[in-house]
Amino acid sequence: MADEVSHDQNFKNPILDYPRDALAFFGGDEAPLVQDDVRIIPIRQEQLQERLGERFRELDTPLLVEWAEGRREAVLFVLEEESDSRRFNLRRLAHYCLDLADMFDTDRVVPVAIFLRAAHAASAALVLGTERRTYLTFNYLSCKIAGMSAEHWWDSDNLVARVNLPNMQSSENRKVEVYAQAVRGLLALEPDGGKRGKYIDFIDIYAGLTENERRRYRRQYPAEGATMAGIVQRARDEGMQQGRVEGERAVVERLLRRRFGLLSPEVTERLSEASTGELETWADNVLDAGTLDDVFDSDS
Repeated sequence: MADEVSHDQNFKNPILDYPRDALAFFGGDEAPLVQDDVRIIPIRQEQLQERLGERFRELDTPLLVEWAEGRREAVLFVLEEESDSRRFNLRRLAHYCLDLADMFDTDRVVPVAIFLRAAHAASAALVLGTERRTYLTFNYLSCKIAGMSAEHWWDSDNLVARVNLPNMQSSENRKVEVYAQAVRGLLALEPDGGKRGKYIDFIDIYAGLTENERRRYRRQYPAEGATMAGIVQRARDEGMQQGRVEGERAVVERLLRRRFGLLSPEVTERLSEASTGELETWADNVLDAGTLDDVFDSDS
């Protein structure tokens, strides 16, 4: 596993893509039950930044859970990932939870700390007071992934648990099996090709297989290996295509700014949604267009 990767961003992705599975895996008995009819809403970062200013923590992931027809009051889950428990700051988490409670005018807040590694014990609770009285006690749910048994989650239908199998506890000689079960879970539970490619990368990062182990995987699991190879190739092809589109878009945007000055949000949005063909046409039009409208109108 590489220490240089952004663990915060890696864990933020499955929380946002699969919020219900994430709460079931990370949130313990506070998570909504399978039969509960709930709506889970990720709190927008721009909203948090506007309201909390410098106190806003960009890589935290608050989720608001609302029960249908108001049968239960909404609960705000605050999930914070710390790859190294030595960096975990309980006062900071408590402060952030109080800020969010004030922002949403609720006392129903569930703090969750996700620990990727289990090297050191983090503080279990924050207690403010003196030898005479306790004035504030703050507790949180602690999810220590490295201490979980991979075999316990081997056949789970929770996608967040399955892609995290390589982060769980298992014997060194079972690394390839753990990797295979993580990939099998992803292929079985996620039909979308784009997300499959995204979370194969996630599994790869944390599995840390050697080249020999990868060869062993391909020998022992030929069907999954072939499927995964196809997904990876498609992701590479899409990435190259996306790179071409982004390059063409940057050229057109630069030409438009040089000819017509600052671009409106509407023009910027139109550029962001354009195909490669449209961008190439507009780039040609810029040379002869008298106005900004001429750039776009002449292709219709």
